[in-house]
Amino acid sequence: MRIQSAEFETSHTGISSCPEDDIPELAFIGRSNTGKSSLLNLLTRQRTLARVSQTPGCTQLINFFRINKGPRFVDLPGYGYAKVPKGGRAAFQQIIAEYIAHRPNLKIVFVLIDSRHEPQRIDLEFIEWLAEAGRPYAIAFTKTDKLKPAQAQKNATRFLEAIESAPPAAHFLTSSKTGTGRLELLGFIGGLAEVA
Repeated sequence: MRIQSAEFETSHTGISSCPEDDIPELAFIGRSNTGKSSLLNLLTRQRTLARVSQTPGCTQLINFFRINKGPRFVDLPGYGYAKVPKGGRAAFQQIIAEYIAHRPNLKIVFVLIDSRHEPQRIDLEFIEWLAEAGRPYAIAFTKTDKLKPAQAQKNATRFLEAIESAPPAAHFLTSSKTGTGRLELLGFIGGLAEVA
């Protein structure tokens, strides 16, 4: 897939207010501070398309970006830690659950995993939930520039081996700083029948 245009379209607080059409959507999600906005900016080659923040949990809405005037990239709130009031955290997670479980436009979920860490229980539990919901998913291991290539691959392999449910459709080693994985990820997206 060659991205020629990418533009912010709209933001919403829940599935009930999302656009009412049949445009295919590819969602991106991960724990807070996994580099989700940076990856979206890398894919589109627009440094400010998605907001990048040093504060975990910055994304608190469902953000829609139109790609090539066709499919949408959807930036979902991070799961796990987020610097929001306790009362708001339940609603925060509900936004994610409702969108993923019930949004008919959703074709695939890209789960971002920080490549620097050992398999984290919260990531594995989220993937198990995705599998139970019947949603196809792929994994993007982020921040590989902070590790030696062999260590990044080793950590990715450990994570993949820890998944108990169906394996991901694909996985990628990525870095928003070096551009690693960009072409491979775009090639995979371009090959999805639902997006073509």
